[in-house]
Amino acid sequence: MSSHSANDLWHGATRVVRAGLPDKQAGTPYLPGPVFAAPYHAPGDPSLSAYTYGRFHNPSWTHYEAALAELEGGPCLLFPSGMAATAAVLATMATPGSTVVMPSDSYYTTRVIATQEFDGAWFAAQHITVVQAPSRGDALLRALDEHADRGVSLLWLESPTNPALDVCDIAQLSARAHEIGALVAVDNTTVTPLLQQPLALGADLCVVSDTKAMTGHADLVLGHVAARDPALIERLRLWRTRMGVIAGPMEAWLAHRSLATLHVRLMQQCRSAMAVAEFLAQCDGVRGVRYPGLPGDPSHAVATKQMRAYGGVLSFELASAAAVERFFAKSQLIYEATSFGGVHTSAERRARWGGDVVPEGFVRMSIGLEDVDDLMADIAAALT
Repeated sequence: MSSHSANDLWHGATRVVRAGLPDKQAGTPYLPGPVFAAPYHAPGDPSLSAYTYGRFHNPSWTHYEAALAELEGGPCLLFPSGMAATAAVLATMATPGSTVVMPSDSYYTTRVIATQEFDGAWFAAQHITVVQAPSRGDALLRALDEHADRGVSLLWLESPTNPALDVCDIAQLSARAHEIGALVAVDNTTVTPLLQQPLALGADLCVVSDTKAMTGHADLVLGHVAARDPALIERLRLWRTRMGVIAGPMEAWLAHRSLATLHVRLMQQCRSAMAVAEFLAQCDGVRGVRYPGLPGDPSHAVATKQMRAYGGVLSFELASAAAVERFFAKSQLIYEATSFGGVHTSAERRARWGGDVVPEGFVRMSIGLEDVDDLMADIAAALT
């Protein structure tokens, strides 16, 4: 990798454009194309070959992981989805006979695999207990203190949470977790390492679904894990290799290509999300607008302390499920779809999935790159 790639003086826009690119060499592309290979030439001692087999490593992963490491501030490992990355952390960082503490309002599928898939089989066999507490306030701190004598091995955080957009104090919680000997992992999907850096705030691991804003075009499914300690990455790498949870080279290359526009995409989405949140807060029939950038939002103070900007996702409530359906039917610019972070504005009524404790009229909205005036006019017409 290029020696200039880790330049700490560069701003975010420069970092994402240049991250993970090789040294300049005449006649070569800026970013080498995807490498498709299962076996590689590997004569003699396999440890002397940089690449031996496609389940172990791939040059396209190497470039993208190097780019991610520059943004995260620690070594990274690529996975084929955000949930694959999440499962790998839960499976390898929770120790037998210990307790895992996690938010009761974190992403639904994360809670499902911890409390049903793992706690019902994997964790149960290893006598691992899962304890949940709300992100807001000091509930997670209390949970750590209450279970400290039982041996907490992992504190899982998500900030901002999906879909409620509550923000927890990562630095404070990490410090307390470390005092009782626990590792800290943070799901940073909603705002990406461009806006918030959990490792710098004291977390040991950072998990991101690159499916969302990292790649931003609603055409890839990927995830990654970053760590402060390279030994944790090697533990995860062994899991990835043995389990075969690997990304395709084309997906890795496309993600690296998309990364270059992260700053211009996400910062525009932040500006528009703030304008839309302020607009919605004034609309008749709309209540419970949540966006960490709003000065009156319960998460504003902590978010301002630890985030560079507030992201492109907001939420609000309409009177009923039927009101939400009418809203979607009238809108011309809002796609009704799950996921978030893409270039097109999308939204969904989260209660339709079940699992999240939200009102029937609760809407999570992901702001895209449409002109914000057009977007607000469309929202106003759809609410009429």
